[in-house]
Amino acid sequence: MSTAESPEVTDVFVVGAGPVGLVAGCELARRGVRVRVIDKLAQPTEQSRAIAVHARSLDMFDRMGIVDEMLSTGIKATAMQLYAGHSKLFRVPLGGVDSAFPFTLTTAQTETERVLVEHLRSLGVTVERGVELAALSQDAQGAHLTLRHDDGSTERASASWVIGADGGHSMVRRLVGTKLAGSFVGERFLLGDVDAEHQLDLDSMHTFFSPDGPVVVLPMRDGRMRFLAEVHDAPGTPLNMHPSQEELQAVIDERIGGIRLLRSHWLTSFEIHHARVPAYRWGRVFLAGDAAHIHSPAGGQGMNTGMQDAFNLAWKLAAAIRGEAGDTLLDSYEAERIPVADGVITFTDRLTKAGTLSGVPRRIRDMLIRVVSHVPAARRAMADTAEEVNVSYKNGPLTIGRRLRNAKVTAGEHFPHVVDAAIQKQLSAVCGVQNTGHVVLTVAAGQVAPAAGGHGPTQVLVTASETEPATPVAGYDTVIADPDGLVAQRFGLKNGGRIVIRPDGYIGAVASLDDTTTVAGYFAKVRG
Repeated sequence: MSTAESPEVTDVFVVGAGPVGLVAGCELARRGVRVRVIDKLAQPTEQSRAIAVHARSLDMFDRMGIVDEMLSTGIKATAMQLYAGHSKLFRVPLGGVDSAFPFTLTTAQTETERVLVEHLRSLGVTVERGVELAALSQDAQGAHLTLRHDDGSTERASASWVIGADGGHSMVRRLVGTKLAGSFVGERFLLGDVDAEHQLDLDSMHTFFSPDGPVVVLPMRDGRMRFLAEVHDAPGTPLNMHPSQEELQAVIDERIGGIRLLRSHWLTSFEIHHARVPAYRWGRVFLAGDAAHIHSPAGGQGMNTGMQDAFNLAWKLAAAIRGEAGDTLLDSYEAERIPVADGVITFTDRLTKAGTLSGVPRRIRDMLIRVVSHVPAARRAMADTAEEVNVSYKNGPLTIGRRLRNAKVTAGEHFPHVVDAAIQKQLSAVCGVQNTGHVVLTVAAGQVAPAAGGHGPTQVLVTASETEPATPVAGYDTVIADPDGLVAQRFGLKNGGRIVIRPDGYIGAVASLDDTTTVAGYFAKVRG
């Protein structure tokens, strides 16, 4: 069949319409970018796949304006519990993590994709299914793609940029000439979504350590349970793609006990490696999600990390397309997200190794876990890691300025949650779905409002005024009344200060009120 030249003017092609590609598409479309999202599958997956959506991803969905739709699809897990066989070692409550959503939402990936597809459609973009990337080249004018449609026709199209979000077997990754590098001693897992009789707490995620491999158990909607067990086949054994309920039951009996499987909704096996690409940017092409990094599913962080890759990248790419940013901002995507992937790979690798200890090392592990379970800081650290709220870009290229004395906020960290519901609602309104750009938040030290910062597209003042609603102040788009000084106390800014909030919710800069260079320096970096 003939090859057609696409007449469309496209800024960005997103290859892959899983959660990662859909987040990228939504965030680009929300900023007015001309985007096409393609996927070689004729229909979206019907498999539940990744089901854990952690707190930081829920914060992301909140900024996108779809968190309520997401929450309606699943159930909340408010704690993690660790076991050695039948013995409980450690319960980690999640309620203290710094997020408006201090829990993990368990929901089928099909639901996550459905919500994102509907949101993308509301923004005027429809996923183009049955469209496969066949060839990719790039030059000074743009990226040039050859697309193969499921009716046998081919299309040549061009765009300024391409995002490869097409998974672990990424065609984009292959066509730019890179590959995953890391550990290729594959870990095999047996997965089942089942109905079961059990006595496990339904408000918790459960991890059972065993010398034969850890088993992760997650509650799902409608009484279902997700079991994920590492298995060890003899070398050379073909992967069993169609495991039986009896096989899963045998693993559960051996490593956990006290659980009877009643009905299976989905059973599968898969093999995973620990690896990532050496670079996330290849000229006009960016890699995200499993196209850029793969690792054990034991921590439930793969989909979350990938979606946050896309969330980090999209606003930067949109700024470059508008002519408001250059290579410094675009290159910061890789610089900020590669350490995150490396951290996830290290965390999941250590979790798996710790979970398979036996003999004396196992007894030492259990003793140490029981000791640290009584240390509040250890519980917080584990909860923060699981919920990804400790992800930080403090060492990234956009970080500027020194940490203010006594300040509880610093550049590169995520903007903290304010417990006061009324104030948090106002902050969310100016930093969330209605604002796709930066915010310069000025915290007044007293009754007198300082002059506006003058560098950000949106200027917000938090004032100690007792007037509610707060009296408008020249130079500020929004004024939030905080007569009790809760914001200054929460941020450690008793003498006031300015915080630059990035479009992805992270802090770009923190400056004192008399500092005339730090905020300006941050925006100069973004434009560079």
